[in-house]
This record gives sequence, C-alpha cells and structure tokens, in this order.
Amino acid sequence: MKQTIVHTNFSFPKQKSVYKGKVRDVYFIDNELLVMIATDRLSAFDVVLPKGIPYKGQILNQIATRFMELTKDIVPNWLLASPDPNVAIGHWCEPFKVEMVIRGYLSGYAFREYKQGKRKLCGVPLPEGMKENDIFFNPIITPTTKADNGQHDMDISKEEILKQGIVSEADYEILEKYTYALYERGLQIADKQGLILVDTKYEFGKTKDGKIVLIDEIHTPDSSRYFYKEGYKERQDSGEAQRQLSKEFVRQWLISQGFQGKDGQQIPQMSDDYIQSISDRYIELYENILGEPFVKADISNIQERIYNNVSDFLNEKGYII
Repeated sequence: MKQTIVHTNFSFPKQKSVYKGKVRDVYFIDNELLVMIATDRLSAFDVVLPKGIPYKGQILNQIATRFMELTKDIVPNWLLASPDPNVAIGHWCEPFKVEMVIRGYLSGYAFREYKQGKRKLCGVPLPEGMKENDIFFNPIITPTTKADNGQHDMDISKEEILKQGIVSEADYEILEKYTYALYERGLQIADKQGLILVDTKYEFGKTKDGKIVLIDEIHTPDSSRYFYKEGYKERQDSGEAQRQLSKEFVRQWLISQGFQGKDGQQIPQMSDDYIQSISDRYIELYENILGEPFVKADISNIQERIYNNVSDFLNEKGYII
C-alpha cells in the first residue's frame, strides 16, 4: 500500500502537550495555537480500524477547511491557516463536552434505533409511520457526549445536558442557533452540487476571551451523510436504497462481517484491495462534495513534509526563536 500517516510523534517549537483523537492528532503550542493533523486513520462504531486509508487525512482536512471558509460569515470558527494538506492551525479553544448532531432525515443510526421500536432519540419524539431515509418535518438535534479516546459517544438529551451542567443554558442556546445555521448553509451548498446533506455533527469550543467558535471538522464524509438529490424521491417512493456519499459504506461492510464495535467482536481483516477501494471512494466523495478534481499531495515522506510545513508556519508567526 501507499504510504499513510497513522501515528504522529512530532515535537514542535513551544509545544505544550498533545491529544490523540480517533482520527486527528492535536498539538498545543504555547497555550495559544492548536495544530490539528488529520491522519489517515479510519474509525467506525467509535473504533479505530488497524489500517490507514491513503489520502483520507488530506481529503478530510481540505473539505473541513474549505467549509470553514464558506461558513465563517454566519458562525465564527477557530481556523487560522492550513499550511499543509493534512494540517489545520487555529486558536486554542476549550471544547464543549458535547457534539451537536443534527438530522434532516431518518437515516443511519437514527433509523437503526427507530427500527428497534424507539420513538424518542435524545429526548426528541419521532413520528410514527416513517420509512428509512424519510425527511423530517423539521431538522432535529440529537446531541451526544464527547467521548474520551477509546470510549463510545453516548446519546444525551438537551434537558440532561442542562441538568448535569455540562453546558450552561445560555451557551446551549448559542450552540443550537449555530447548529441550525450551519446545517442550513450546508444544505444550500450541497444542493448546488446536486447533493442532499442528510445529517452531520458539529463541535464547538470557547476561546480564551469566552467566544464560542466552531472547531474540528465540518461537512466531511466522516462527520456527515450525503444523498444524491437526483432520483431521491423516486427511490424513496419505490423503497429503493438511496445513493449516498458518506463512510456508511464502511459501516455496512463491517456489519456484514459481523462487527459493530460491541464487546467481544473482532475487527475483520481488510485486504489491500479493499483499502484501496475505500481510498478511491473518499476521493469520489471529495470531488462530488466540492465539485473539483482531487489533487494528491506528495506522500513519499509525509511525516517530514508535515513537520517542515508546520515549522515554517510557526517560524513566520514568531514561534521559533
């Protein structure tokens, strides 16, 4: 397989600490900046799979940074620059311990819960008589707790978030407002590409001066689900599966192999051919979501490339003395 970046162990100037997430490694610089490296790790069912996917990190980072630019007029975000195809650098933030999941359609996890007879998700009532991939009358927000590495995100209601004091009522109102605004903008952008933004999640944090900003990724195939708009209604009326752009195809493959991240289940082996097919699919996602060809970065020495590009940026900003 082509070279991938699965682990990082950098030591940047004035580096204070490192946080390793499921997909991204975050380096804290001088309590001022965050250097977020999108690796080629692949996670599903809150489990990191053993092999990296070529170009996945570049794809996620470039989609996320593009959408940060396309939404900064309606919601402030943490981003300062992207000095490398796999890297975003931004303001230090204290993240909220919830993820704001918003759903416009009964798909994926929501449908799996619905199919089991549940008619309430994260405290939100679900109508009777819905089919998989039906549209909701209005989008619904179904938050989850932000899990530590290796743990599962957990459903939680707005009422429980406020009761436990995880987020203050005043801050949660802002998170809700921003979530609806970002989803509406995402729908508009997707529509221009002939797509439907089915569901997605947003993460927020507070800057040192108390400003709430969007952090992490936005509208990527890891955090979002897209349908092709053309033929959606016809497929829905006839009971056909929707054509979609997301990593749901990986989840479905894992389910077919008997894996859903539950205790005692073994992660199935992925052949090099299957890994390459996932990479090809992510490139397809990129080109459809952004409407432009994907340009592969040089990965002959990806670790050195990232270190040099980040160090050059920090040098320009005065972080190297």
